[in-house]
Amino acid sequence: YNAMGCDVAVIELMDQIMPVEDAEISGIARKQLEKNGMKIITGAKVSKVEKGANSVKATVETKDGKAIVMEADRLISAVGVQGNIENLGLEALGIKTDRGCVVIDGYGRTNVEGIYAIGDVAGPPMLAHKAEHEGVICVEHIAGLHVHPMDKSMIPGCTYCHPQVASVGLTEAKAKEQGRDIRVGRFSFGANGKAIALGEDNGMIKTIFDKKTGQLIGAHMVGAEVTELIQGFVVAMNLETTEEELMHTVFPHPTLSEMMKESVLDAYGRALNA
Repeated sequence: YNAMGCDVAVIELMDQIMPVEDAEISGIARKQLEKNGMKIITGAKVSKVEKGANSVKATVETKDGKAIVMEADRLISAVGVQGNIENLGLEALGIKTDRGCVVIDGYGRTNVEGIYAIGDVAGPPMLAHKAEHEGVICVEHIAGLHVHPMDKSMIPGCTYCHPQVASVGLTEAKAKEQGRDIRVGRFSFGANGKAIALGEDNGMIKTIFDKKTGQLIGAHMVGAEVTELIQGFVVAMNLETTEEELMHTVFPHPTLSEMMKESVLDAYGRALNA
């Protein structure tokens, strides 16, 4: 809507927009969105909504206790989705649920033999590609094939705003919270020739490695076409790739993907174009 010329205000309950994303990446995205003209209020909640004939009024309570009344043509509730498990007879069958979701294992099996669940009803993340992969695992398991269980830590997340945001694995904060000793690499879009040529030099690619093993445990991106780039790191994580293997990989030039390798090199003080 902002790109089409509308005035847009975002009200976020948490202290950062896109709260599941790495804080540094979220901060860069917020700065660019505000530069694009969006108004962003974090640490706030909508306490009241009044619908008019052709408009809507929302009362917003900020973290400092102030109440702001905002009027707009449209209000979009973007607080996520919830799978519909009502009136399916789950209780009668004794199927276990938790917080409105069916409890399953890595193959989609519920606690009742012969009953499986996939998609939004099976819990977060509520993403189409996660549901699709769950469906394949579920059906192949039912068919008796040897399949891998779903590993939710390997599911990429993408936000299709401008700039785009994409990620997989642990954020820097989550890795530190787990007590991991880590290395962090960063590379700016402003140092990449392809990004400059495209006029998209705002953004960053961030990689996180386990210092002891060298294994890639998280990748986070903000900028042009990062939703296309993230899959390279998803493959790397599934293969338990180390920083050495990534640094030995040749990336084509000139491409946005070069920044992926540069981010890895930066974690070890070896970036060529930083």
